[in-house]
Amino acid sequence: MTTVAFIGLGAMGSRMAQNLLQAGYRLRVYNRDRAKTRALAELGAEVADSPAAVARGAEFAVSIVSDDEASREVMLGAAGVLRGAQPGTVIIDSSTNSPALAREVAKAAAAEGSAYLDAPVSGSIKQAQGRELVFMVGGAQPAFERAKPLFAAMGRLAVRAGESGAGATIKLVNNMLSGTMTAALAEAAQVAEAAGVDREAALAILGEGAAASRLLKTKLPMMFKRDFTAQFQLQLMEKDLRYFLGLASELDRPAPIAALVRSQYQAARRASLGRLDACAVYLQASGEKPSA
Repeated sequence: MTTVAFIGLGAMGSRMAQNLLQAGYRLRVYNRDRAKTRALAELGAEVADSPAAVARGAEFAVSIVSDDEASREVMLGAAGVLRGAQPGTVIIDSSTNSPALAREVAKAAAAEGSAYLDAPVSGSIKQAQGRELVFMVGGAQPAFERAKPLFAAMGRLAVRAGESGAGATIKLVNNMLSGTMTAALAEAAQVAEAAGVDREAALAILGEGAAASRLLKTKLPMMFKRDFTAQFQLQLMEKDLRYFLGLASELDRPAPIAALVRSQYQAARRASLGRLDACAVYLQASGEKPSA
């Protein structure tokens, strides 16, 4: 039976890990907050005390943590994955990191005889639960081929975008578009409401118009209902927009729209809206307070 190490049991990771367990993999887990390992331990997962320990002897190691800083510690730290991974281990990092960090970790992994795939995901908690995630993958083709069964156990699609850093790059592009569209939906919702347009009519009409998308059909109803239960936290969207702007600067490409949108999310985060869903940018623009 294939052993998979899993690091990061937050809202997304816990569901991804459970899907691997249900698919028949022997699962070993680590989370900084050990309490988050209990549910999986009750289902048969083994709990380890560090990223190095969880990776030791595993054929695959999957990680999904919050940002570059957390990923660097998990991968390259004194008790990181590369301290425990055996040669031949395929590391699947589903965190949303900067492409520069992805390339740094890939180089370090190769020096230890392991393969690193930057493989961030598109999807919400619901998609993670239902194995409907889309993986955007950067890294060597042979490692990607080996990892395909794991991707299939956790999602509906995995696409290799290129060499190391390509997965991280396209994820930042994806989230820049998502964040921009969500901010535009927030403006549209406020104008429609202020003009007295029936909300259900607005949803029906806009859902069939040129701007129709899955994002519109999920986020606009949340704004109208003032339901900002986090599917993807606003503070993570703001972080991803910041990383996108850093990448655009490295590439000497202008990104004025992304810069403006990021400033809206930054203001919302600073207004203590960071743990709400990204569509709570609506509250920042409207000046409303979140309901208790």
